[in-house]
Amino acid sequence: MTFYYSKYQKIGQFTCLAVFILGMVYAATTLLGFLSLKSPAEPIGNPYFTIMEVLTILVAPLMAISMVAVHAYASPVDKIYSLAALLFMCLMTGITSSVHFIMLTGSQQAQVAQHADFRFFFSFKWISVAYALDILAWDWFFALSFLLASFLFKSSREEKLLQKVMMISSILSLVGLMGVPLNNMQIRNIGILGYAGIAPFAFLWIGKILGQPKAPVS
Repeated sequence: MTFYYSKYQKIGQFTCLAVFILGMVYAATTLLGFLSLKSPAEPIGNPYFTIMEVLTILVAPLMAISMVAVHAYASPVDKIYSLAALLFMCLMTGITSSVHFIMLTGSQQAQVAQHADFRFFFSFKWISVAYALDILAWDWFFALSFLLASFLFKSSREEKLLQKVMMISSILSLVGLMGVPLNNMQIRNIGILGYAGIAPFAFLWIGKILGQPKAPVS
């Protein structure tokens, strides 16, 4: 049991730290991308767009692996929450990785960009298939995963504070969903604050919790 705990503890610490670092790099890249624009209405161009796509493809599976460690950390009575959180995070990873890989490869091809339905399938402007799938991944599946995972952190004052941060991240992500029925992507941007602004710091905190000693569960 001790060896098992040590194994997921070390992996979880590493992946949570990696999520935080990549999240900060993503935020810096996004800021530089916006600063490079002549008009706020323009989409972020290369090289910033490509870097952001690659970072998303890298960070998503790290989030899923982090949730594997959280599942291992959970007490037996809470395994139903951690398992559901892991499944939802894996769904998020699969969807967003597919979307961003297609955006990174297919949408950059000139012949694809000339297709009549290009904007409907490949644009990150509403309404498009890629945008809708990414909203589903982050504002729904990520939010559900983080919300369920927050129920696991309750044994100390520090864990309860982390729980609140994770709940705030989840709720903001869920609020972003309201931008879809209201056809208002400014509201959807609230969700970005939840999963891209707050979540990286929550993952860093989760890694810290995973690194602390835990009594073996018999």
